Amino acid sequence: MSDIAHFFSPVNYLPENYQEESFARNFSLNTGSFPDLENIDMVIIGVCEDRLAVSNKGSAAAPDEVRKHLYSLFAGSFAPRVADLGNIMPGHAESDTFYALSETVEFLVKQNIVPIIIGGSQDLTFAQFKGYERLEQTINIVSVDATFDIGSAESELNNKTFLGKIILQQPNYLFNYSNIGYQTYLVPQTGINMMNKLYFDTYRLGQIRDNIAEAEPIIRHADMLSFDMNSLKHSDAPAHEEAQPNGFYAEEACQMMRYAGMNDKLTSVGIYEINPAHDVQGKTASLAAQMIWCFMDGFYNRKKDFPSRNSPNYTRFHVFLQENKYEINFYKSNKSDRWWMEVPYPPDKNLKFERHTLIPCSYKDYEIACKDEIPDRWWQTYQKLY
Repeated sequence: MSDIAHFFSPVNYLPENYQEESFARNFSLNTGSFPDLENIDMVIIGVCEDRLAVSNKGSAAAPDEVRKHLYSLFAGSFAPRVADLGNIMPGHAESDTFYALSETVEFLVKQNIVPIIIGGSQDLTFAQFKGYERLEQTINIVSVDATFDIGSAESELNNKTFLGKIILQQPNYLFNYSNIGYQTYLVPQTGINMMNKLYFDTYRLGQIRDNIAEAEPIIRHADMLSFDMNSLKHSDAPAHEEAQPNGFYAEEACQMMRYAGMNDKLTSVGIYEINPAHDVQGKTASLAAQMIWCFMDGFYNRKKDFPSRNSPNYTRFHVFLQENKYEINFYKSNKSDRWWMEVPYPPDKNLKFERHTLIPCSYKDYEIACKDEIPDRWWQTYQKLY
């Protein structure tokens, strides 16, 4: 039996209640016996915890609601090697639930198994992050969220302050944080100033909605993804106490999850803040299930094409900027047409951040450099390294 089996309660669904080719018949389900994780690529984890939700109490009931819709879906062209481990139930204290989740994430990442976490409130992102603490590498977080959830240094941990706790975590193993989809009128200027001061990447809702493909290189930079379902329009995802009239559309959420699945380096994803008490005809739970399907579809279409500087499978471009003050090397994959750019590594850093020197980008970044302008993505990383 696995080291993490004691954290989980079984799911209450019987595969025979679903059609022959459905996920329910193809997943390994914990219906009383913990699944064998050998030859498993991904696992479903429900976390029934919302005690630290400032608003939106009720999201603890989301995992089983999402499962109802997820199990009825069909795999399409991929053959899923997926297990549903069941639910992590609320511990005696919130810290017990967080411990169970972080230990589970650490165990699975070490086994090269990707956990798909269904919350629960988004403060569980902190526990998801803690799962990387003993992996001895700095990581990148991408969050799809209408706000930054920073709080103040004195704030208690909750679903509106978890990012601040991640930033203050010691020892700190966060290299970069990227927000996708913040809505300026929901974010205090002090929060925007802090993001800029920390050289974190923030992208307004309108920036991404103008061209959803620009989200791909942002997500390709992530080791872990946290998806707040309240970043979607109320009309597409009503299951939140504070659902907003503006936000991403359902198909954009699915596209971003497919990008996440295709990211070779992404090792965990969490979907949070679904409150069944506010859902209309199960619309949000159904969308979350389809987002998970898109993640799996992306996963089984991974290209494994993270660039090697000397590989013949990439076309390399050299761009000199500002009268040769800066040189940027771009790499284009001949397999997927995806782009990366290289940030020079300072010799005194003892390789601590070396894995972050090749950063995902788009053709647009190459065009910007060709106009003698430094791409924002390159400059932000350069500032952090130096």
